[in-house]
Amino acid sequence: MLFTNLKVCIVIPTYNNAGTLAAVVEEARKVCPAVMVVNDGSTDDTGLILNQLGEDIIKIQYPKNRGKGYALRLAFREAANFGYDYALTMDADGQHLASDLEKFDEFIRKSPDTLIVGSRGMVQENMPKKNTFANRFSNFWFFLQTAKHLPDTQSGFRVYPLKKMGKMHWFTNRYETELEILVRCAWRNIKILPVPINVYYPPKEERISHFRPRADFFRISVLNTCFCLMAIVYGYPSMLIRKITKKS
Repeated sequence: MLFTNLKVCIVIPTYNNAGTLAAVVEEARKVCPAVMVVNDGSTDDTGLILNQLGEDIIKIQYPKNRGKGYALRLAFREAANFGYDYALTMDADGQHLASDLEKFDEFIRKSPDTLIVGSRGMVQENMPKKNTFANRFSNFWFFLQTAKHLPDTQSGFRVYPLKKMGKMHWFTNRYETELEILVRCAWRNIKILPVPINVYYPPKEERISHFRPRADFFRISVLNTCFCLMAIVYGYPSMLIRKITKKS
């Protein structure tokens, strides 16, 4: 069993992933004793499947879809209440592989209190070309806002150091939340490390995505613009002060 004595909870947010959820949860629970699933207002059979997974799974469910960021906020709060120091997030669509969890275990032990981000190779079978462009675009903005290089700022396969992050209040509720957390953790001088992972991309006809290109891209663009301005007046000065005072 992985993550022994590490107080890690695997968090799986899900929205209409009835076809893959059970398999993802079963693979996760084989290697980690604590698994939490957040049903973000699914309208398919996700709720029914979740209820059949057993009492050892921590379950959070609510009727209306509120977004991935909202789901993560509830999950992190619940995980902290249960006494976990880390939340390891996996997508419920089967793209993230349980075989990579051993790498996260190793990285946590080598570098505790670190935000660890799964780094996908940008050339993989069935990977949409738009993903490569979007990731490079996001990486550029992240560097501009933090002066830190990260090869994959859009990966949702991550370990969040809950105790180190403290009571961080987020402005966003949907896909852009994962970017917000990265930037704000960087401003707090929380160490961020990439770990190489493999990703399964199903054939195009089987692929399910809840990303809304126009609406979500607009929100991400607005967030990036705001963060660029905030980096000047708060982000960079904050990183400098924390570095000088050794506060993190």
